[in-house]
Amino acid sequence: MHVYVEILIRTVLAILVLLLIARILGKQTISNMTFHDFVTSITLGAIAANLAFNELLKLTHLILALIVITIMSYLLSVIALKSRKMRSWISGSPTVLIEGGKILEDNMKKVRYTLDSLDQALREKGIFDIEEVNYVVLEDNGMVSVLKKDEYQFVTKKDMKLHPNGQVFPVELIMDGEVMEKNLENNGLTKEWLEREVRRKGKRISDVFYAARGTKQQLIFDFYEDGIQQSIDKE
Repeated sequence: MHVYVEILIRTVLAILVLLLIARILGKQTISNMTFHDFVTSITLGAIAANLAFNELLKLTHLILALIVITIMSYLLSVIALKSRKMRSWISGSPTVLIEGGKILEDNMKKVRYTLDSLDQALREKGIFDIEEVNYVVLEDNGMVSVLKKDEYQFVTKKDMKLHPNGQVFPVELIMDGEVMEKNLENNGLTKEWLEREVRRKGKRISDVFYAARGTKQQLIFDFYEDGIQQSIDKE
């Protein structure tokens, strides 16, 4: 029984330590998996797994290893911010795969990127005909950025000389049935105003599961009772 308790404690400790490290290293580490982030993640995962399950290794040694890799990763991030040359070595650099509609075979060989992978990446961008593509760049986080040829690009309101409608950032007003009073206050709104808007729908605040003010100032409501007689459930 003692062994199970120790594993439980070590596992909880490993998760808490990883959460703390993620907070220290910042969102970049979890959003953009560059070379540096990949190595850091693999190393942290291996150490955390040993911290949780390997009883032969001392707890203090594993925590020390986690601290060292965290400091190293943080310092590498600082160095990458200070030096463009070092940033290219630490995090990698973008590689052009298609330029002017022409596939750059040498660049693709250099990064070991196949035509199948290129086709898949384009399909994920909604492009099924490579003829539409002007530029393709393989970013340092492994994602692909695509610039279509002029004739295949979407028309914008500016192209049509239309006046764009003013848009604002959406604001959640009610989440899980709870009024987000801080959001109301930060946007110059009041709970009384929200109650009036809900009453216009013939409802009360307690009937609302979710409410938000959209990008065009429109109000969006979702009620606990949606009036759907039978929902569609695909298995």
